[in-house]
Amino acid sequence: MFQSFEDSARPEQGPPRLAALRDVLSREGLTGFLVPRADAHQGEYVAPHDARLAWLTGFTGSAGFACALPHVAGVFIDGRYRTQVKGQVDLAHFTPVPWPETGLPAWLRAQLPNGGVVGFDPWLHTAEEIRRIEEGLEGSAITLRPGPNMIDRIWPDQPAPPAGMITPYPDDLAGETSAAKRARLAETLCNTGQSAAVITLADSLAWLLNVRGTDIPRNPVPHGFAVLHDNGHLTLYTDPAKCDAALRAHLGDEVTLRPVTAFGAGLRSLTGPVRVDPATAPLWVSMELSEAGVPVLWGQDPCILPKATKTPAEIAATTEAHLRDAAAMVEFLCWFDAQPAGSLTEIDVATALEGFRRATNALRDISFDTIAGTGPNGAIMHYRVSRSSNARLEPGHLIVVDSGGQYLDGTTDITRTLPVGDVGDIEKACFTRVLQGMIGISRLRFPKGLAGRDIDAIARAPLWAAGLDFNHGTGHGVGVYLCVHEGPQRISRVSDVALQPGMILSNEPGYYREGAFGIRIENLIVVREAPALAGADDRAMFSFETLTWVPIDRRLVLPDLLTVEERGWLNAYHAACHDKIAGRLSDAARRWLMQATAPL
Repeated sequence: MFQSFEDSARPEQGPPRLAALRDVLSREGLTGFLVPRADAHQGEYVAPHDARLAWLTGFTGSAGFACALPHVAGVFIDGRYRTQVKGQVDLAHFTPVPWPETGLPAWLRAQLPNGGVVGFDPWLHTAEEIRRIEEGLEGSAITLRPGPNMIDRIWPDQPAPPAGMITPYPDDLAGETSAAKRARLAETLCNTGQSAAVITLADSLAWLLNVRGTDIPRNPVPHGFAVLHDNGHLTLYTDPAKCDAALRAHLGDEVTLRPVTAFGAGLRSLTGPVRVDPATAPLWVSMELSEAGVPVLWGQDPCILPKATKTPAEIAATTEAHLRDAAAMVEFLCWFDAQPAGSLTEIDVATALEGFRRATNALRDISFDTIAGTGPNGAIMHYRVSRSSNARLEPGHLIVVDSGGQYLDGTTDITRTLPVGDVGDIEKACFTRVLQGMIGISRLRFPKGLAGRDIDAIARAPLWAAGLDFNHGTGHGVGVYLCVHEGPQRISRVSDVALQPGMILSNEPGYYREGAFGIRIENLIVVREAPALAGADDRAMFSFETLTWVPIDRRLVLPDLLTVEERGWLNAYHAACHDKIAGRLSDAARRWLMQATAPL
């Protein structure tokens, strides 16, 4: 099994660790210390070595941070984790803070009216993040101080940094060689008068060099840092033991390998100006350059947008991965419906689903820990089932199953909400409104230049009409055998990144009633140039092409709530699911699919 169901949160260990942190802060002359979820690569998922937030507080969500002061320790969490955090931290010692509604500067001003010195590790925070905090603290007596990591000082059995092997990724799946990518990006550096760019994001490194790694569970990326020079040469700073002869041959003569310990000296040797991404690079990078007198030019990581706009080869590869994964999902759904109501637990569901994906003989890993939440657990948006939380699927309940696979040719992410026996009309009405939002995004045509914030409301409008909403974005970017959460594109009210052809996104509206049930329906979609329409003007229009082909449970749909167009979309979608998947299935699953895709 890729997924473990052991309890990772240890709320009872938080208080003594917090006390130890406060002791060391007092000795160092610090009033407080920031503990982010991030590592030096600003990845959503971190290696055990970097899981400082979870170690200190018990909170295991994929976003958030803590700030420890002498009299209070705030755990800042967004809307996805406000239910989860209550069960993972000792609430007598840690205080959940709704974020971003309450920002760190405002919270610090309220907690430290007479001022203080708050420490932070410059390897774990970006320049932009620290700038925003310092701007919010202007006029107060509170200052931020970069320095050593205080958690590492008190963590006696901290795991070693990851040291997974780095392997070549096939050029035919990438659609472009690393040399061509480096030359293309180097030209942009020359055109902007920059001598080099610092690259610190693990998935940027993987994309640029056409490599993959095993340093992070669920995400096939290597840890390392790089400097891309304006002549296309690249210096890669990583553990040499991770690079065998095959990798060195793949990288070629235009990539120089150096140990991570040489990264600082390498930065100080540059002449500049050097591009540094203020939103993703550790503040330490710009501090090192500035101290050496090397000019810094702020600019986005040059890999981010090219990585997000997939090549035709990447789209073709991930299309096949999604068809393979859909067949595994249908086999699972057939199995699920054959089990007596009340006979399964959440772990049974997650284990069975991983088994069907493994049976493809192509699964490299799951793309994240499967979310299998029934009843009240379904209302925890990023619920992770453990042996202590494992709930039985009771008749009349829903179960949210959000899962995905990592295959050499693609990364999948799909959510289906399933009934356990007969469910109530309230659940069906909410499900149907969520479905209407998902269909609205799927059917959308929109002008070139629009961003995720411009279309997010379309997924919410059916819920809004009933006074309902959900506290997460409608969609995130997705990589191709890379990270399942990939920027910069999103369908979210805060995303201003224009959508471009080749970008892959999730389409996943939901609804969550705390203590009762959760609902989410998710397909992956890719931005395409929209087909021409008779009588339309000549403006450029985009649309979405669906990548996910798995039936949506019709037993939860109230057909009378659907418009004629929505019903037509659902019937056409189900017909396509049958046509694309039936030939890949066992006889039993094929019979199940025939019934599951019958028109409304």
